[in-house]
Order: sequence, then structure tokens, then C-alpha cells
Amino acid sequence: MSQRFRNLESQIAGVALMALAFSVATVSVATEPAAPAAPPTDARQQLLDLEKQWTDAEDKSDTEALRRILDDRFVATLGTRTYDKEAFIKLFAREVDPSASQTLTYEAVIIDADTAVVLATDTAHGMKDGAPRTTVYKYTATYIRRDARWRALAEHIVRVPPPP
Repeated sequence: MSQRFRNLESQIAGVALMALAFSVATVSVATEPAAPAAPPTDARQQLLDLEKQWTDAEDKSDTEALRRILDDRFVATLGTRTYDKEAFIKLFAREVDPSASQTLTYEAVIIDADTAVVLATDTAHGMKDGAPRTTVYKYTATYIRRDARWRALAEHIVRVPPPP
């Protein structure tokens, strides 16, 4: 995710992100039959694995992997802007930054049948203008399980202001 945030940072500069409260409320009505429910620990591990795949796809600019991970109805709110699936993926059609890495710290992974919500902190590392850089973000991602696999349905991301 670090590249996504670097690309968006210039778009959301000057916005008082500190004042934003974040929440994602998603209602999903599945039109297909529900997949058999996985045990909670298995579902949790599946979600954490998918989070890792998503992070890797962003860092490596792997737009095809992003297309597999994101549901067709995916929406993301970054700062004050909202992106649909294709607009979000376009943010990653760029040259790969080999210095980019991320550390995800999970605050909550809530699973209710075929819906899951992940609250986490993303500490993004990389280089900007030849200097090391670390930026911290809080995010909420909502997932749905359809056809026996999890897909990202929505994400809301807020940059954490640096300490004074």
C-alpha cells in the first residue's frame, strides 16, 4: 500500500486529515448461493494472507493481482476522494519503487459469516527525493466471501499526522 499512499499524498496534501473520522458501513446482498462457512480461525488466516497479497500487489504494481483481490463493486476513500475499482487500480500502473515496504499492525479482524472488517495501521517505508521516509496510515477494509474466496469490497484510509 505504500505506493498507493505516496501517489495519493500529493492529491490530498493540505487536507486536514486529522479531523477525519473513519468508518465503513457496508451492506452486501449476495445474489449467488453462499459458500460454506469456514471456521473463524481459517477465515482470519485467509484474510491476513489476502492482506499480504494486496500489499505485495501494490508494492509491485501488479494490477492483475489487484483485479483478482478487489470485488467488482470495490470502492475506496482516500482523504476526501472516492475511487471505484478501476480508478483505484490505475493508481498503481506505475514504475515499481524497490525501496518500498510496509508493516501492517492489526487492531481488529471481525468476521461475521461472509462479511469481514479489518482495522489496521500501515507503516509505509520508502525513499523520497533520495531520503528515507516513513508514513503511517490507519485503514478499515471490508471484505465479502463469495464463491469460496474473500474479496475486498471497500477501504477507507486516513494518514496519521506526524507527531508535533
